[in-house]
Amino acid sequence: MENKKKTLREHGVEYTYDERFLPLTQKEMQLKGWEQPDFVYVIGDAYVDHPSFGPAIISRVLEAHGYKVAIISQPDWKDENSIAIYGRPKLAFLVCAGNMDSMVNHYTVSKKRRHTDAYTPGGEMGKRPDYATIVYCNLIRKKYKDAAIVAGGIEASLRRLAHYDYWSNKLKHSILVDAQADIVIYGMGEHAIVEIADALQSGIDIKDLSFIHGTVYKARNLEHLYEDYIELPSYDALQEDKLNYARSFKIQYDNTDHITAKILVEKYKDYQYVIQNPPAEPLMEQEMDEVYALPYTKTYHPIYEAQGGIPAISEIKFSLVSNRGCFGGCSFCALTFHQGRTLQTRSHASIIEEAKEMTKDPEFKGYIHDVGGPTANFRQRACKKQEKYGVCANRQCLFPKPCPNLIVDHSDYLKLLRELRSLPKVKKVFIRSGIRFDYLMADKDDTFFRELCKYHVSGQLKVAPEHISDKVLMKLGKPENAVFQAFCKKYKRINEELGLKQYMVPYLMSSHPGSTLKEAVELAEYLRDLGYMPEQVQDFYPTPSTISTCMYYTGVDPRTMEKVYVPNSPHEKAMQRALIQYRNPKNYELVREALIKAGREDLIGFDRRCLIRPRGGEGVSLESKKSGEKHASGQGRRAGGRNASGERSLAGDGGRKRPEGGSGRASGKKKTIRNIHKSGKGKRGER
Repeated sequence: MENKKKTLREHGVEYTYDERFLPLTQKEMQLKGWEQPDFVYVIGDAYVDHPSFGPAIISRVLEAHGYKVAIISQPDWKDENSIAIYGRPKLAFLVCAGNMDSMVNHYTVSKKRRHTDAYTPGGEMGKRPDYATIVYCNLIRKKYKDAAIVAGGIEASLRRLAHYDYWSNKLKHSILVDAQADIVIYGMGEHAIVEIADALQSGIDIKDLSFIHGTVYKARNLEHLYEDYIELPSYDALQEDKLNYARSFKIQYDNTDHITAKILVEKYKDYQYVIQNPPAEPLMEQEMDEVYALPYTKTYHPIYEAQGGIPAISEIKFSLVSNRGCFGGCSFCALTFHQGRTLQTRSHASIIEEAKEMTKDPEFKGYIHDVGGPTANFRQRACKKQEKYGVCANRQCLFPKPCPNLIVDHSDYLKLLRELRSLPKVKKVFIRSGIRFDYLMADKDDTFFRELCKYHVSGQLKVAPEHISDKVLMKLGKPENAVFQAFCKKYKRINEELGLKQYMVPYLMSSHPGSTLKEAVELAEYLRDLGYMPEQVQDFYPTPSTISTCMYYTGVDPRTMEKVYVPNSPHEKAMQRALIQYRNPKNYELVREALIKAGREDLIGFDRRCLIRPRGGEGVSLESKKSGEKHASGQGRRAGGRNASGERSLAGDGGRKRPEGGSGRASGKKKTIRNIHKSGKGKRGER
């Protein structure tokens, strides 16, 4: 495509418009010679023409099929004219809240407003409304009463049926009901959007589009359903009993495969039904290649340059998407509901070609930041049976143990990485999207593991055990702790054999359903023995349409209907989070309270196993006190918890001997990740 550029001015901003972009303003549409677009795409993010952004893919797919798409990015939701800059589209409005759920984008897990938005020019917060999909759709409906409205993106996808909303602490309708949209595309929408476009172009009314897989629509009755369907508990029944929601969610979770899924029906008042068709078929390799070969500019629209650009582009500009889907089955992840468990992959040729183009970018410094997807080291379907019979509804591929039918093979991914490493101008290829360590441990061939350590780790390997208590791991859908421990040992051994000093950063989660203070203390003790305090801790975040969120709301595991302990009070969550960071002086009182409530006062004292020291003459065991006094005397410390200079010691150091080279540190300085692998400092430090 010829790169034509023209200087334009919009809202007082002068910029050089590149005609390879889809129009973002009326002037840009006029430059293309369009009188009316076929689709107007209203999005909550800035316009970034990169395949890591859903709206970019959908708009380019439509363009490839001959349709004209104009973009309205982050309209003023208080002004209905903000979505009218192109007039009424010929076929339909498309609506997407953005790459993230707008509520997750806006709020932390403690429901505090975030200060920046990586998907907005200059990182400015506040450029989209809460529940953006609903607000945008209602804005369109107010301006154009009879316009066709298609909602999509992750916010609409995960809210397509009745769902628990953490931010309002309520069970909410299907987003179709509140948004007044005509249809929702869920999951990856390439197939569905083309079918919808072709149907509308042929003259079919959008209210008659009841046959497209990967969509959800409304109906007054069920007379048109000729296939088998499952009627879920009605919305009234869900409100009456949370257990009904757990049962409903389990049915939904079991019907996420394109081969085995049934039509699902959810009844609302006034004889209205929300009907979910089975998922769309996954993209074949050739289709994936075609999608990623579309003429993306791979950057943000030039109108944003004056505002400092779009921060989110930095994370993905020099990264490569290798796959979609994930058969990992983590309880807290919504991928099963969104992308599905069937792996979809690009060919090596497609990825290599994109990498070659990447190296031509003037800003490319020789480093490919990532080659992966939801899980980097998945490159084929979990088993051969899935091709014919689909994924198992009541059985996981990796949890609690790897399935006997699981294909464990890293050879294809290994070959791809070798090809990328050999490209001219490429100095290093990193893997940052995360690997499944249990899948790696199931591989009897260590070739990939060795090359991972040798070539693809940037000093620190990030992995996600999430917890160390098997009780909690069972609810998380993660492998038992022994698997992670074996992985740590193997990682350490291979790095030693290679003569490398590389470290590991474990991602941990506090306050997940199933975690009592007892399990939180277990995790703190593990970190004590490891010699590591995470700088950041992720509280469990109840986002829509995950098993974990269902547990949080209902108090039962929908897979078994067994009761689950849920730490849902802000204070208890604060205590569990503080235990993971027990060495932080700011957390002292919370840690102390947690230990007392958990009946673990034995961890308040002076010996090496204690998490914190007592204050104000608290009673401790004579043995502990003697041990502490002896240790303190050697460190110039007093029993009151202050050092020789009179400053209060670091909460949680417990008078324990510091790791190698650490004795000269200031008392308040945090230990680094490198302490994990210091030798000779306890059994767990050997990992």
